[in-house]
Amino acid sequence: MDDASRTGALSGLHTAPRTDISQHQGQFRIHFNFPGRVLPGHDDHGYGPLATVVESFMDPGTLIRMHQHRNEEIISWVPAGVMRHDDRHGNDLVTDPEHLMVMGAGSGFWHAEETLADDPPLRMLQIFVRPHTLDLEPNIQHEPIPDPVAGEWRHLFGPEGTDAPLYVRNDVELHDCRLDAGTSTRPPSRPGWHTYLYVFDGAVEVDGEPVGYTESALVTDARDHSVTATEDATIVAFTINPDAPITRQGTIGR
Repeated sequence: MDDASRTGALSGLHTAPRTDISQHQGQFRIHFNFPGRVLPGHDDHGYGPLATVVESFMDPGTLIRMHQHRNEEIISWVPAGVMRHDDRHGNDLVTDPEHLMVMGAGSGFWHAEETLADDPPLRMLQIFVRPHTLDLEPNIQHEPIPDPVAGEWRHLFGPEGTDAPLYVRNDVELHDCRLDAGTSTRPPSRPGWHTYLYVFDGAVEVDGEPVGYTESALVTDARDHSVTATEDATIVAFTINPDAPITRQGTIGR
């Protein structure tokens, strides 16, 4: 992946193609995106507290049986369709385009995921954040999120104490945006933090550098950058404190 990464004309912008790291388990398939691999020479597959962004596919009628996670924050972002969750804490939840779920696995959290036979095929992101401390108290958040507005960034989660609808226990924020072809926006930013962009659908240019379907970009400087949709696009943006303290003992998001 390092060999395939592309560095833009500005030293603070790096782009990368889709990875080739995936697992196929019949009706359940996952594709890994490692934000740290976008930066040439970076010695960590994650980038600070953002461990990995997993593109997950579930066919109708798929059951992922009860299993445990530890020491990772797992965010389920579902732009279309439904993902059904139940756990040993008695929660029976449906995550869909109107809701976001954050599962703080902490010292241990057991859950199952399912799509019913009459549910549509599901393509979603499952985001793994490294918490700042090991063996935190497990928790789950499942909240409604604001309706999307074309061309505007929607704030979905952030560290504890922010005005986002949900929180994670480290210095990462998530925004998403729907951009019509030909329109532009500036990626979310925060002083001293970096921004990782992932194109879920469509295609964009970041400062003129093409970033296509399932490709990504990393912004590591404080200059203003521009994102322009070359097709109708859905993009997510993570603002990350690269110097945040992290743990690396997650079940998946190490």
